[in-house]
Amino acid sequence: MIKQRIQTLQQHLKNEKLDFAFIQEKANFFYLTGFRCEPHERLVAVIIPAHSEPFIIAPLMEQPLIKEAGWKELILTYLDTDNPWDILSNHLNQTSISKHALAIEPSSLSYQRSQQLLNLNEHVELYDIEPSLSQARLIKTKEELDILQEAARFADLGVEIGVSALGKGKTELEVLATIEYELKKKGVTEMSFDTIVLSGANSANPHGNPGLNPIEEGSFVLFDLGVVWEGYCSDITRTVGFGNLSEKQEEIYHTVLHAQEKAISASKVGTKLKEIDLAARSHIKQEGYGDYFPHRLGHGLGVDVHEWPSINETNELILQEAMVYTIEPGIYVPKYGGVRIEDDIAIQNGKALTLTQYPKELQIIKPS
Repeated sequence: MIKQRIQTLQQHLKNEKLDFAFIQEKANFFYLTGFRCEPHERLVAVIIPAHSEPFIIAPLMEQPLIKEAGWKELILTYLDTDNPWDILSNHLNQTSISKHALAIEPSSLSYQRSQQLLNLNEHVELYDIEPSLSQARLIKTKEELDILQEAARFADLGVEIGVSALGKGKTELEVLATIEYELKKKGVTEMSFDTIVLSGANSANPHGNPGLNPIEEGSFVLFDLGVVWEGYCSDITRTVGFGNLSEKQEEIYHTVLHAQEKAISASKVGTKLKEIDLAARSHIKQEGYGDYFPHRLGHGLGVDVHEWPSINETNELILQEAMVYTIEPGIYVPKYGGVRIEDDIAIQNGKALTLTQYPKELQIIKPS
């Protein structure tokens, strides 16, 4: 699978008359090498020439793990006392790889690193490779879909753990810690983003900060979490009631639920992404809560938790078989509370297959 991905990218480089691609963004690096790491300030990159074999440059201490991940090609290594850019430049010169037209990831490449690439040669031009990589990552293989399904199962488990952990006097952070601790006991080494547990008025902040405030009776509790499993991400949101809810709270919940159901039903091959967003957004607006749904409906999902494309009301892109994305409408009333319901969706046999399966009917958790 990795070899085919590299060959596809090399063909794109040849077609565009580009000399090599310099790939260092975490998700793209994994997609093209099978190795996932957090290098921090150290340089870890895969260089993919158009007309010769790819190679990785990385700290010497990462070499055993890169090989363990299945990488069979050259690994240029360096120590912390070395200048990795000198090592890279020397190798390019020794192998006569041209250095005039370079493909980069502009959204993640730092200014300092772009200057280092420009210094590789007297005349260097940089070109954006991200659209090509995003397009390649858009359609999932069966192997990828199987892994995403397993990642979704762990997301379901995370919500189940969180709901079970609710109790009188428990804080948002205490429940959050229980979720991550229990998932790690199951073999989950990395969350796909910072886990969110929000309650009461705090749940009105779509990406609020969990705190030490005790979860109060009669409030919403919103869980937003995901895991990284074999390099692929999941992303789920569920909202429950802690103690009895008011009529208005129940109305908000069911408005969001019905909006999500409409968007899932609209998810079919050939449908424009904007139509999926509008299926949910129109319902929320019709129910009088349009001003309280401030974000897009969803996003692509794969080796990164937020991938292209953006599922919003202006996107003309057409749904295709084997695309994977989220559907996550929400209503957030300031100083009152919020509800979001999110699932991971794969297009299979022309229609939506919901990967995340934790129940969505309103749950009222009795304080104990």
